[in-house]
Amino acid sequence: MLRVWIATILNFFLPGAGYMINGRRWFLGLVFLVGAFGLTFVEFSIRPLDITLYWTMFATVLLMNTAFAVDAYREGMELMVARREGRWEPECVARQRAS
Repeated sequence: MLRVWIATILNFFLPGAGYMINGRRWFLGLVFLVGAFGLTFVEFSIRPLDITLYWTMFATVLLMNTAFAVDAYREGMELMVARREGRWEPECVARQRAS
């Protein structure tokens, strides 16, 4: 359960990092993480130019980060149940068995 909460909190503050912790959508998590750094740069670049745009972007990013956190929590709970039932294996193991 701790892993689920770590993934949830990470996905809120660093979108994509929670997916990487969960291990299911690692590449997508990396792409979101790089995109989040880009958005943060844009967000702080806008602030001195137009404070109205800054707060609009801040609210949008807050909403998106909340959605990412909820998604990581749901995915983590699904994976936790699958692990307990023995139905889940990491992608790297599944690829090795397929070879």
